[in-house]
Amino acid sequence: MPISKDRARKLAVLLRSTLIYAPAILFTRLSALLLLVIATRLIDQTEYGLLALVVTVGELTDSAVTNWLRIALLRLGGKGEISRGSLALAARVLAVTTLVGLVVSAVASGLVVPERWAEFAAAVCVYLIVGAVSRFALTVLQMQQRHGAYSLLEFVRAALQLVLPVVAVMLAPHSFLVVSLASSAATLLAGLVGLRLALPRTVAGPARFTHGELFALGIPLIALAIVSFGLNSVERVLLKLYYDAGAVAVFAAAYALARQPIDTIANAINMGGFPEMVSRFDREGPAAAAAFLSHQMSLLARLSFPVAALLVALSTDIADLLLPHDYLGPVGQLFPLIAVAVMASNFSTFVFQNVIHAHKRPWLLLIVGAPGSIVTVVLSFLVIPHLAEVGAAVALAGGMLASLASAIVVSRMLTPIPVDWRGLATSVGIAVATGVSAYIASTLLGGAWSLFKLAAGGTTGGLVFLGLTALNYPDETRAFAGKVRARIGFA
Repeated sequence: MPISKDRARKLAVLLRSTLIYAPAILFTRLSALLLLVIATRLIDQTEYGLLALVVTVGELTDSAVTNWLRIALLRLGGKGEISRGSLALAARVLAVTTLVGLVVSAVASGLVVPERWAEFAAAVCVYLIVGAVSRFALTVLQMQQRHGAYSLLEFVRAALQLVLPVVAVMLAPHSFLVVSLASSAATLLAGLVGLRLALPRTVAGPARFTHGELFALGIPLIALAIVSFGLNSVERVLLKLYYDAGAVAVFAAAYALARQPIDTIANAINMGGFPEMVSRFDREGPAAAAAFLSHQMSLLARLSFPVAALLVALSTDIADLLLPHDYLGPVGQLFPLIAVAVMASNFSTFVFQNVIHAHKRPWLLLIVGAPGSIVTVVLSFLVIPHLAEVGAAVALAGGMLASLASAIVVSRMLTPIPVDWRGLATSVGIAVATGVSAYIASTLLGGAWSLFKLAAGGTTGGLVFLGLTALNYPDETRAFAGKVRARIGFA
């Protein structure tokens, strides 16, 4: 059945967002993947575990001191012509919250890595400072609807974050601090370029919002970041406390491999989808925003479910090809659990929590985050002592599923999102067929080199996915193909 004009418009917006942002996000994830492959081979497992913990503590603190500002600016600052007054107000707030974050991270460093507190605290503090600069620049570009500049900046950052840390590893193979500082230097350089691109395009004028309005949105998000500590970070910290940094390294490496492809799709869809959803909410009302999110949910399922199935089916081949032998132990158990956790997180964050942001009711996010955080903490204490890395993955998956359930309940209280159950079931069926065909193709090669098994499984699964998608969604497939041709410049 041909798709309606309204559905076609929504699909076009989402496909455009995906195709604009996907290359930059993909290159960023590919850069991180290559760095993972190189770093796990060139630095000690303990050092890699400490490097992963720097990112864990840094991201946790960053979500409280800078990430909330991105959401608040996108919701309050408008798009297109951005006033310098708005950015000056936001920059002052960002400076203060970053200073608070430095103090918090220094204290946290002493609790997580007391034996190497000075090095660890230095790495985390630098991570926070450069992250604030970079995120501010990217947010302004996103508000200005300068998608090409945004993508270019992410390309630059990804390239630098591969080259500089590799050089650092070659110069100092026994220091996580040097590698972390090199990565932060890449982020800072990209952020400064971003500011140079963004600030000249701003216009004179007062702030479009007050400190009170900014904090009315921001304080609940900061509180959510604190509440979400259990949901997003506690499993790695407890792995370090119960075992050592080496166990964190194994979990972090598996998490990066299983997370990156799924997250690439979700972030590409939401990067342009979120501003569009907010705009529809303001112009046309909650029902229009909910209808848009329904299509975003369907596209997210259609693209991410098969990717997750491929990751699970080929997990052993992926890990055997990309990771050193010391990292391989529980990978077959880790990939499915991590894939479930990442998909649950993406559906919660990029679909149902968007309803809360649209309604400007950020305090409700605490209700969303608290159950998941509690579940993760409880499961972590119960299973990590006995199951180590697998226990951490169990705790993470359980917490993310609990958070998704609470996000669904809370969002329905505000504006229910129509669910295309038939479409979701079709996406699950396609994903199962994709994963099974990939697993069979890989298994038939027996003891062949992992690269060949991975190529055979990936190609077979990919063809099955494309064939079944074209069969079930012919109109959408033609629309997507047209967008791709237009994007790469073919007639």
